[in-house]
Amino acid sequence: MQPELGDASDEYLSVYGTLFLTGAMAAARAEDRSTTQTFLREADETAQRLAADANHLWTAFGPTNVAIHCVAAAGELGDIQIAADLGPRIDTSGMPLERRARHSLEVARALSAWNRTDEALAVLLEAEQVAPEQVRHHYMSRELVIGWIRGTRGRPSHPVADLARRLRIVAGG
Repeated sequence: MQPELGDASDEYLSVYGTLFLTGAMAAARAEDRSTTQTFLREADETAQRLAADANHLWTAFGPTNVAIHCVAAAGELGDIQIAADLGPRIDTSGMPLERRARHSLEVARALSAWNRTDEALAVLLEAEQVAPEQVRHHYMSRELVIGWIRGTRGRPSHPVADLARRLRIVAGG
């Protein structure tokens, strides 16, 4: 695809950049830090050429989505402090709901791993308000709430117990 980049359309750049974001996440999951960083840099350079967030060909590609993937990659690579610090600072309000919700889940996971459970719960509850279906049916939400319940002595807090019921993790009332 690189030979066509010189006079590439916004759609072409969006697909090109999105492929690097996908590759970066695969590399992060394989714990290949070097490839992850190389792919994120290429995606960032491509996003800078677009100069704005857009949703060309339903990619939601742009500088914000690159930043979102930097947080997700940091989380996958175990760089929890980076994800916990950078994640909450990203304004995702202009992104599609799915991307906003997924980013919130990544931020909540990082905050929770950093033992900032109250902040993580607040992020998750806010995401549920914006995109309830995305939160209620995502494995990461379930993992977070199950972890919080298991880590609690006695009964979990009302907000955690209520969220667990909405996620159908626990029965009863």
